[in-house]
Amino acid sequence: MSKAKSVDPRAKYKRVILKLSGEVLRGGKSGDPIDGVTLLEVCNQVKEIHDLGVQIGVVIGGGNIFRGLNGEKRGVDRTTGDYMGMLATVINGLALMDCLEKIGVNTRVQSAIPMNQIAEPFILRRAIRHVEKGRVVIFVAGTGNPYFSTDTTAALRGSEMHADIIMKATKVDGIYNKDPKKHPDAVKYDTLTFVDALKERLNVMDSTAFSLCMDNNLPILVFDLNDKHAIRKAIMGEKIGTLVRN
Repeated sequence: MSKAKSVDPRAKYKRVILKLSGEVLRGGKSGDPIDGVTLLEVCNQVKEIHDLGVQIGVVIGGGNIFRGLNGEKRGVDRTTGDYMGMLATVINGLALMDCLEKIGVNTRVQSAIPMNQIAEPFILRRAIRHVEKGRVVIFVAGTGNPYFSTDTTAALRGSEMHADIIMKATKVDGIYNKDPKKHPDAVKYDTLTFVDALKERLNVMDSTAFSLCMDNNLPILVFDLNDKHAIRKAIMGEKIGTLVRN
């Protein structure tokens, strides 16, 4: 039976929702949708904070395999495309589970769409019990509904599970006033309020997810996953990325 560790007293957050886009699993050199080396690096970061006793839920996207919005451009109906994208998140979630368990992290996958042979159904009380026992819970299949992104899933699961924060891993080191790849004079924000982010029309999360976080007073940390110890640094309270809060 899993037994939870006590949380390291230096940790700033006790329970977190880690939002990973499917794109973070894509290999730079190999170009594979799920690159083995990249997958292991991501899982090692999760293990680092798991070893601190932090309770972790992971919401994974599916954009490395199929993105519903892109399906429309190929003539796929939006609803059908979104369901295809949800199935892509299941593939990514199983890959994360397999890798995490191989490095000694007890893991459960919960799906918003019932598929009993490969994942548990999402049951809130069971998910909370899992993280309290020290297991990492990976939430797949989004919310189970089309037209809702995995950002919204992260905001929903974070609110339901009373997480301390949503940690959104990206390929940039925070939120800027304009695209830093196109504008060398772009200015990075260390902290932002939800209201300021709305006023500046900054692309933190989609509007549904953002509203959920704002209404439930759930802060969002946007950070660069390319730093191999980024998640641990954030958990330990180091200044990293951009923190959005009320």
